[in-house]
Amino acid sequence: MPIFRRSKIPAALACAVLWLAPVPARAQWIHYKTPGIPRTADGKPNLAAPTPHAADGKPDLTGLWREDQSATGPAEKAIAGLKAQPWAEALSKKRVEDLGKEDMGVLCQPAGPRAGSLPRKIVQTPGLLVILNDDLTYRQVYMDGRALEDDPNPSWLGYSVGHWEGDTLVAETVGFAEVSRGLNFPYSDQMKIVERFHLTDPDTMTIETTIVDPKALTMPYSMGSRTLKRHRNWTIAEYVCEENNRNFVDGQGKAGINLAHPEASPK
Repeated sequence: MPIFRRSKIPAALACAVLWLAPVPARAQWIHYKTPGIPRTADGKPNLAAPTPHAADGKPDLTGLWREDQSATGPAEKAIAGLKAQPWAEALSKKRVEDLGKEDMGVLCQPAGPRAGSLPRKIVQTPGLLVILNDDLTYRQVYMDGRALEDDPNPSWLGYSVGHWEGDTLVAETVGFAEVSRGLNFPYSDQMKIVERFHLTDPDTMTIETTIVDPKALTMPYSMGSRTLKRHRNWTIAEYVCEENNRNFVDGQGKAGINLAHPEASPK
C-alpha cells in the first residue's frame, strides 16, 4: 500500500504527481519464455530484430508492458505545465491537507485513469485492443471504426476508441466515473484523454498523452512522452487491495496510518 507523507509540492501539482507516479511493485513476476520471438545466442530477446507486426500489418503491441522510470523521468517535472481551474486547485489543496484520505489506494478502489502507471498486459486484435491490469481491472479500446460516444456510461477506466495513424495507435477516452471522491487528479465529466502508442524498437514503446478538460483545466495539457518496456518472459499475478489493506483513517479523519510501517506514517 502507498505510504502518504506531507508534501512540499504546490497543491495543484501534488495530487497530479500522485496520478502520474508509479505504483509500487506488488505482484510476483513469473518468468516464462514467450515462444516465437527472435532471440540472440544467449537466449535474450533480439531488440535488433524487425518490429513485430500483427496479421493485419499493424505493429503488434501484444505483451506485458511496464513503465521504464529511468527513461520517463520524475513525475514532478512531467506536470510542471499543468494549469488548473480555481475549483480544481482548491480540491487539490484539500486533498493534500487531508493526506489523501479519499485516495483510491486507501479505499481499495480501482485506480481509474491512474491505472496508466500499472504494469499491464495488452492483447491486440484487428477490431479490439484489451489492456489487462494486475488489480483485476481491464480496459477495452474499440478499433472497429465506431465513433467516440457523446455520453457513455461512466466507468472507472472510461470508454475508449482507437485508430491507426501510420504505425501509431491513437486512443481517445472519455466517460470517467467519480469526479469528487477518491481521485488524486481533479477532473470533470468533460475530461478526454488522448494517447499515442508507438513502438520505437521491438520491446520499447512510447506513449504521448494529452488531457483536455475545459471544466478542470485552463488549457489542454500535454504530459509529454512516457517509455514502457515489453517483458517477453514475464506474466503477472493478481493483486487485490482488500486482501491485505493496512491503511485506515486516523482520529482527525485523515489517512496515512500504515500498520505495517507505522514509523513511516505522517507525524
